[in-house]
Amino acid sequence: MACDYFSLAHSGVQSLQPYQPGKPVDELERELGISDIIKLASNENPLGPAESVCKALVGVMAELSRYPDGNGFLLKQALEQKLKIKTNQITLGNGSNDVLDLLARAFAGPGKEVVFSEYAFAVYPIVTLAVNATPVVVPAHEWGNDLEGMAKAITSKTALIFLANPNNPTGTYFDKGSFEAFMDEVPPRVVVVLDEAYFEYVKKDDYPSGLSYMNSYPNLVVTRTFSKAYGLAGLRVGYGVSNPDIADLLNRVRQPFNVSIPSILAAKAVLNDEAYLQRSTETNRQGLAQLEQGLSRLGLEYIPSVGNFITANFGSDAADINQRLLQLGVIVRPVANYKMPAFLRISVGLAAENERFLSALKRCL
Repeated sequence: MACDYFSLAHSGVQSLQPYQPGKPVDELERELGISDIIKLASNENPLGPAESVCKALVGVMAELSRYPDGNGFLLKQALEQKLKIKTNQITLGNGSNDVLDLLARAFAGPGKEVVFSEYAFAVYPIVTLAVNATPVVVPAHEWGNDLEGMAKAITSKTALIFLANPNNPTGTYFDKGSFEAFMDEVPPRVVVVLDEAYFEYVKKDDYPSGLSYMNSYPNLVVTRTFSKAYGLAGLRVGYGVSNPDIADLLNRVRQPFNVSIPSILAAKAVLNDEAYLQRSTETNRQGLAQLEQGLSRLGLEYIPSVGNFITANFGSDAADINQRLLQLGVIVRPVANYKMPAFLRISVGLAAENERFLSALKRCL
């Protein structure tokens, strides 16, 4: 007998659409039968994994029949020493996305509201609707978070607020003064999640590093990832830092063994690899300037970015240009699912990759 399984899911799940990742290289190879493809779609580190990571993973194959340390002691200890925090403040995740999901499961749900910005990271509405909470989307200000508007959106039902700094997919950021004024307006019962997935790339004196506010705002949770500047996107490891009471709740709903043995060892190794981090951020600084100059030469407008990507306006031709780029073996990221159909997001690659994108784009235009 046929069953309508869609109707069995709660209304939040029914309203969801699957997350749309950047197109994989091998998928484009299968579709078009081409090779020599470059991918500038998923904000990955173009340098590849650090040598320190490769050395740390030598011999790890012998351990793959074992479960990892469910508490992630080695990585937590390394984070404690590096960041000057306590291990009881840390929640490890299968990428920082995992921590965002834990926060929604722990604090949101039916009858509660979750506030985030227009043009914010797609995972925020996903985790909100997955627990059948109500998303409250605040219109963006100059493509970024309108902190004053978000403060005004708080009601008695507000449980969580998601803030990305820098914001993905727009690359915008907010400064210390704006953040402090916002946090002073938020009731202590509302948990504020400061998503700092791209913070290592920001070179602005007025950028508010979330960890410096942990003692001032007990309702603040900072999430970070090893997927971007540390080059571990394929291993999926991130973390949250909060006051111990919040961390305790998150670790109650966290799945056991959610971070693998290779992920723990790789993250521990690269965390203290300052040379690799400096090389990553410098490569990005130069590459971002290269893309900005190239887009300007082509007469294209873009959103000024402090991340490892840039989002440019192609008007009504965006979808068509994306398809033409694919035909030329260049993968970028459409952001129509963010309600930005006129834009394409381009990840910063190596200098040769950036130049190839710009040359291909000139042909498409």
